[in-house]
Amino acid sequence: MKSSSPKLYLNLYWHMHQPDYRDTLTGEYVLPWTYLHAMKDYTDMAWHLESLPAARVTFNFVPVLLDQLEDYADQFATGKMRDPLLALLAEPDLKRISTAQHRLILESCFKCNHEKMLTPFADYQRLYNLYVAVETQGGHALDYLSSRYIADLLVWYHLAWTGESVRRTSSVVQALMQKGSHFTLEERQALFKLIGELITDLIPRYKKLKHRGQIEISSTPHHHPIIPLLIDLKSTRDAMPFAPLPQCGKYPGGQARARAHIVSAQTSHLKRFGCEPDGMWPSEGAVSHATLTLLAEHGVKWAASGEGVLAHSIYKSFNNLDLPPRQQYLYQPYRVTDGEHEIYCFFRDDQLSDKIGFEYSKLFTRDAVNDFIAALDNIRDSYDGEGLPVVSVILDGENAWEYYPYNGHYFLSELYEALSTHPDIEMTTFSDTVARSKADEALPVKTLPAIAAGSWVYGSFSTWIGSPDKNLGWDLLCKAKKQYDKVMQAGTLTPAEQAACEHQLAICEGSDWFWWFGDYNSAISVDSFDRLYRQNLGNLYRLLKLPVPDVLNRRISVGSGDPAMGGTMRRGQES
Repeated sequence: MKSSSPKLYLNLYWHMHQPDYRDTLTGEYVLPWTYLHAMKDYTDMAWHLESLPAARVTFNFVPVLLDQLEDYADQFATGKMRDPLLALLAEPDLKRISTAQHRLILESCFKCNHEKMLTPFADYQRLYNLYVAVETQGGHALDYLSSRYIADLLVWYHLAWTGESVRRTSSVVQALMQKGSHFTLEERQALFKLIGELITDLIPRYKKLKHRGQIEISSTPHHHPIIPLLIDLKSTRDAMPFAPLPQCGKYPGGQARARAHIVSAQTSHLKRFGCEPDGMWPSEGAVSHATLTLLAEHGVKWAASGEGVLAHSIYKSFNNLDLPPRQQYLYQPYRVTDGEHEIYCFFRDDQLSDKIGFEYSKLFTRDAVNDFIAALDNIRDSYDGEGLPVVSVILDGENAWEYYPYNGHYFLSELYEALSTHPDIEMTTFSDTVARSKADEALPVKTLPAIAAGSWVYGSFSTWIGSPDKNLGWDLLCKAKKQYDKVMQAGTLTPAEQAACEHQLAICEGSDWFWWFGDYNSAISVDSFDRLYRQNLGNLYRLLKLPVPDVLNRRISVGSGDPAMGGTMRRGQES
């Protein structure tokens, strides 16, 4: 039985994001990650909340992800498939596919966490063993893998990327997994149809959870740009005083572009969820005083960032003050104001967030859940700040689960159960916390005079700027933006052409391209995102009716690393 006055409030915040993987000139998807995460992670994350109504969390959906989910729903509704890999799952005659399609399947259909998503399935493992044996022969040996092999591989790849909740409820998936091999066209098409139903139903499922008050849904500036850098590239030096900056010096018209992404996100949220978002996760938790002020000017009531940003901001606000123990300053919301507009800001507990992202997948479920609960109990017992502690656990809601057994099914089920029944913990949302703080003296809110610009990763922007390849990416973007401005000012394009150019520019401004530049990332990932970024810039020039610069034919970055979790996630603090 819960206490009438809980001693700790928990804001559990799951961030859902995929960059735009489409070639906007053709509409075709270059990479399949949006639909794969949709059928695995977005389905499972909704199911856990549907299964336990007492649990409450906040989800952040980036509009560019929602754009793609709706595009996939349209593909299934019209039968006009624009994702080449997904289309091949339902291809009637795999004997007649092209060499390029054959290679696409072989290059794509083993991309997953083998330990958790491939090895547990003997039939899928057998397909991989055959592939490895043939690949060692070199040359055209892979051409000997038959249409029967290709059909089974397509089915098993999509089964491996199916959510655990779907495996436990879908007779289609259960029958296919039991059969194991020699899948027919009808069976492939049945799986294809199921994927369409899962994706099409995603946004309505989250809307239902929102409408029954179980979740809050926040947003992010539309195409996930690093807003502080659009406004001022020199904000980099708040946390990195000696960082080299791009040659361009500043991003042309960055303030206006930042506004455009924010307004577009609010419009997206209103259309999809029936209201504008109360809060926003600024892309990558990247904030500055100017960024938070801009959000506040647009009616955003709360935002969130990383623990490192808060520590740097306290130093900046109080001039060489020795930083007190983290439990004295971390577990409370703060008010940020320019004297006219104000916004509440919450800060991530890096240790707890990174335990879910990086550590608990290696533990038995009960040990992991007990450790998390014990950490919260310790925060509650040792808290000596003002009022009651507010703990914000913020992390990627999609990429962690492939490293857990059963896609994190048991971990999330037991975690939600333990949290929702704990007598001294209340699972809440950020908007509820803001409302409670305004009405309850037990949740006082301090004003933070200054914000040190930075992100949730290390409290700096080092993941997106400051190295030669990342800075080159910015310089290429700045040059393209200057050309964009000239063409727009000339008035030579029709309104429809101008809108297409603005959309393409917004895609280029996304943070993900810069995230992947760097030799510490894997060669395959860097190559994929490097190519797509240069293709996006090239498409912007094409839409502007300008020649594509030769420099876009050359690589920006080369990877050679082997980062944790494939590089899709980072820790909040350097280990």
